[in-house]
Parts: sequence; C-alpha cells; structure tokens
Amino acid sequence: MAAPDPHQVADPEAVKRHPALFRAIRKRQNPRLRRTDITVTDDQAVKRAVKAASLGNAMEWFDFGIYSYLAVTIGHVFFPSGNDTTQLLSSFATFAVAFLVRPLGGMFFGPMGDKIGRKKVLALTMILMAVGTFAIGLIPSHGTIGVWAAVLLIAFRMLQGFSTGGEYGGASTFIAEYAPDKRRGFFGSFLEFGTLAGYVGAAGLVTALYALLDTAQMESWGWRIPFLVAGPLGLVGLYLRLKLDETPAFQKLEGGTAHATEAADHVESTAKGDLAKIFRQYWPTLILCIALVGAYNITDYMLLSYMPTYLSDELGYSETHGLLILLAVMVFLMVVISRFGKLSDRFGRKPLLMTGMLGFLFLSLPAFLLIRQGSIIAITIGMLMLGLSLVCMLGTMSAALPALFPTNVRYGSLSVGYNLSASIFGGTTPLVITALISWSGSNLMPAYYSMAAALIGVIAVACMKETANQPLAGSPPSVETAEEAAELVHAQSPDPKF
Repeated sequence: MAAPDPHQVADPEAVKRHPALFRAIRKRQNPRLRRTDITVTDDQAVKRAVKAASLGNAMEWFDFGIYSYLAVTIGHVFFPSGNDTTQLLSSFATFAVAFLVRPLGGMFFGPMGDKIGRKKVLALTMILMAVGTFAIGLIPSHGTIGVWAAVLLIAFRMLQGFSTGGEYGGASTFIAEYAPDKRRGFFGSFLEFGTLAGYVGAAGLVTALYALLDTAQMESWGWRIPFLVAGPLGLVGLYLRLKLDETPAFQKLEGGTAHATEAADHVESTAKGDLAKIFRQYWPTLILCIALVGAYNITDYMLLSYMPTYLSDELGYSETHGLLILLAVMVFLMVVISRFGKLSDRFGRKPLLMTGMLGFLFLSLPAFLLIRQGSIIAITIGMLMLGLSLVCMLGTMSAALPALFPTNVRYGSLSVGYNLSASIFGGTTPLVITALISWSGSNLMPAYYSMAAALIGVIAVACMKETANQPLAGSPPSVETAEEAAELVHAQSPDPKF
C-alpha cells in the first residue's frame, strides 16, 4: 500500500485500522533529535571566533572611515580644481568606486567560502584589504605624477572593494555558525561593535591629525598616516584569523558527509558553493536581503561616514567640530550595542529591526532640524536620535542576515546579497546626498533620503521570518552546555503511560 501524502489529512478510519503505520509516518515526518545531532559550543572558541571576526570588520571600516573623513583633503590632493564641490564629488565618486566592485568580490569569495571554508577566505580578504589600504598611503600626489595619481587611487580602492566583498558575509557567517542559538544576537552584535571601533579609530586619528597639523601639512603628508597604519593592523588580524578552527557547521559539510540521524535530515551535508544555484533557488530571499541591507546601509553610511563632511562642507563647521561630536556618539553606541544584541535574543530580531527603521522614518527630519541649529547640544541630541535608531539595527542585523540562508550557500548568498545592496545603496550614499543637496539647494536632503530608505526597510522587516532562538537553516541546534542538549532531547520524549 502506498504511503499517504503527508500534505493531506489522514482518513480517521484509516488511522484506526493501521495505527502502527501512521505512527511510523509521523515519526518519519517529525523525527526526534539524538544527543549527537546537537552542537555543544565551546565558550572560549566562540569568544576567539568573535574576536577575530570583529577585528577584521573593525579594520574594514577603519579603512573606509578614514577615506570618508579625509574626503575633503583627498579631493585637494588627487583632484585639483577651482571648484570645492567638484573636488568633493570626485572624492566621493572614488569612494563609491570601491562599492561598485564589491558584488564581484562577493560573487568570487562567497561561493569560495562555501567550498573551501570560511576561515581560509577570511584570511585572504584580510590580506588584500591591508595591501590595498597601505598602498593608498604611498601614492604620489596629483602635483607629482598628474592624472596617474587618481588612476592609482581608483585601482587600490577597487582592490579594497573587491576584498571587502568577502568580508562581511564571511565574518557574520563565522560568528553565527559558532554562536549558540539562544545567544546569537549577543555574539553577533560584536561584529558591529567592530564596525563602530573601526570608525572610532579612524575618526579619532583623523581628528588628532587635523588638530595637530595645518592644512598644508595635512595635504602634503599628514593624510597618509591613517592609511599606513592599516598595514600592521592587517597583520594582527591575519594572525588571529589563522589561529582559528573552522566553524562547527561547516565542519559537518566537509568531506561531503554529516554524521547525523534522521532527526537532522534537514541539515545540509554537502559543500557546493554554486553561484547559479544561489540566484536560481534563493532569489526571493536575496531580494529580501538586498532590501534590508539597503535600508540599513543608507542610514549607516549617512550617519557614520557622511555626517562629518555634511557638518563641515554644507553647514560650515570646522572638521574637528563634527568629528568630535560623532566620536562621542559612536563611543556611546559601542557601550550599548551588546545590550541591544541581548534584547534581540530575548524579544526577537523583528521588533528591534522594526524599531530602528521606524526611528529613522519618524525622527530623521526632527534630528536634522536640530543639527541645523548649530549649537553643540542641538547637534549632539540630533545625532543621538539617529544613533539610537541605528544601534537597533547594528545590534541585530549581523544575527538576522545569516539566518536567512541555509548553511551550504550561506556565505555565498549573504556575500552576494549584502554586496549588491551595499554597492547600489551604501557606498553611493555620500555621493547621492551631496548631488541632491547641490541640485535642490536644501541641506535637509539627508533626512529625506534616510526616510525613504527606512520606509523600504519597514516593508522588508514585515516580510521576514523571526529567527531568534532557532537553529540556523541547514544546521543542527547549537547549545552552550551538555545539560541543555540533554534537555532538548528529553523535551521530545513522550510522557510515559501507565
């Protein structure tokens, strides 16, 4: 007799006649986990993984931060012109160039990370990023070699962008696959702690240079210092990453087999980094990822990258004025970000993400109206309003995004989706806002732009599934202790009948 279709409701009379058969079918459809199916995490290994991934992310955003904070100076060094707006647009266009090649890096490194492992690819991206950033610090100025200075700048920015294409997807996947299910938000928040640390390091160093050096010294040699610092930082990050083991989830894929029972049938057991498969089978999730990342990146780059330039170039404040206030806001966000990660573990990813999106939707205009007032208190309050909205996303997104995709295509899918979105929306944010202000004559354009992004984000968050406290798709449950694993197994056991 053919087994009944599992999608159809069984005939009650048939169930009575063949109880043993239907019990077997139910067990097959809902198999029980065994203790060996469950991953028990090593707390020290998780912390090492978080540290190495976060440091790499810090270096990435240190590199991008110093470029955006030095945008005005770099415009003078590499794009000499009588028009300050043209210089700034040229500088931000070069900033955006790195993002145009990020999808290519994502398509190259992402599937590679699903084939050969997360650790090896993350080490390679670290090397390339360090080389690209260090090389920018060695480029002669336009006054020395003419147009070739801009050509070399664009070439090394493209190398930075290509390597970054494999960084965020890999680092967030690395932490997500190491972390226990119930604390993935908390540990994932440290990836964005690294983002803020990179920006703080860049803002602090650039602020110090502006305070210590005059304009001529900055344009002559001072701007090179932050780029040259990236070389030694890259070596430290590479050392930490090479010391790590591969993630437990990927180890189950290595060799093409996963030692799991029927209860883990949903666990992926082959490592096939297939780019065509990602676009063919996961395109709806890719679109959702692109929408989430687009809304998040526009607001992120608007506040953390573009704001100092906005304050100095559009509102006429000194470079150090805006940087010092932003620095204070970012340090505050670093202090609270892990608490928002914990909140996402407790209440879910969707409530935190929705709070952040709605914050930008309703608070952007009041915040920029305050910032435009010009007093330190007004600017600080306005930036804190934006910062608290952003930290709701910063503390949650690095746990929410990896959970969108199954293990065997997670690195590749997230790298492709994240970097396509970052390319279209994130890196172009300073360029688009500067152009909009120039076109419209309104310095409230950053508020309107972030509100439009937040509206798309609200729709995307409403469409996503809640993934807090659940195993990653394609991976078995991950817990902190053997006792917790035993409780999971025991919870599936039926109550004894007497």
